[in-house]
Amino acid sequence: MTGPYGVGIGWRPEIAGFVAELPGLGFVEVVAESVPATGPLPAGLAQLRERAVTVVPHGVRLSLGGAEPVDPTRVAHLAEVAQRLEAPLVSEHIAFVRAGGLEAGHLLPLPRSREAVDAVCANVARAQADLPVPIALEPIAALFDWPDDELDEADFLTEILERTGALLLLDIANVHANARNRGTDPLALLDRLPLERIGYVHVAGGAEHGGFYHDTHTDPVPQEVLELVGALCARQRPPALLLERDGGYPPAAELRAELDALAAAAGFPAVT
Repeated sequence: MTGPYGVGIGWRPEIAGFVAELPGLGFVEVVAESVPATGPLPAGLAQLRERAVTVVPHGVRLSLGGAEPVDPTRVAHLAEVAQRLEAPLVSEHIAFVRAGGLEAGHLLPLPRSREAVDAVCANVARAQADLPVPIALEPIAALFDWPDDELDEADFLTEILERTGALLLLDIANVHANARNRGTDPLALLDRLPLERIGYVHVAGGAEHGGFYHDTHTDPVPQEVLELVGALCARQRPPALLLERDGGYPPAAELRAELDALAAAAGFPAVT
């Protein structure tokens, strides 16, 4: 995205009223599969578009990392939603959700292998051929690494971005989760990623369970993630940051405080 757009929030029907009342809202993101390709838009989204609020469709079912070619009907739906919402870009995950005709229902991590790079790049190219706008690719949080990894995370992501020309959707909460679970330095990863390729950034909360940090999207954003936002912006401030909440919605005052804390960490104007 060109902007800056500032701070936004993931649009969900449960918080549509809250989102509609945010005076400094930069943009929202919506799960692409929840938006119909034809017929009326969800009421809250239609109202935001009438206010000229930017809406970014975020796909969860393309399975860009799958060994099978992307389903052209799913790409077509993403393209139609992007056009309906007049979106400046779309986003999807570097992950797979289906294999052998079976749908996992979850975002599954890829082995960081040359073969996986080739599969992702081929599927991104297939999607790009039918999308009317650029695509941003999001690395996911993972609780484990595959034993046949050939590349580290920075090299894996950089090669995919360079070969496809795609943008990067950097989830800073995933950076925190992966570093904590792997015992690695999140700042070392930031120093090796092509930060100039960032389209926008996800920020979300998580919690510790069973010795692992889980990126839940239902807990408050921890201070460590806000500090990573500051570290990222000190290196290169992205055009937009988005707070993700997918449940466990707190009272409006707490959600406003989270948005304002994110804006303050990034040096953007307050949303509320």
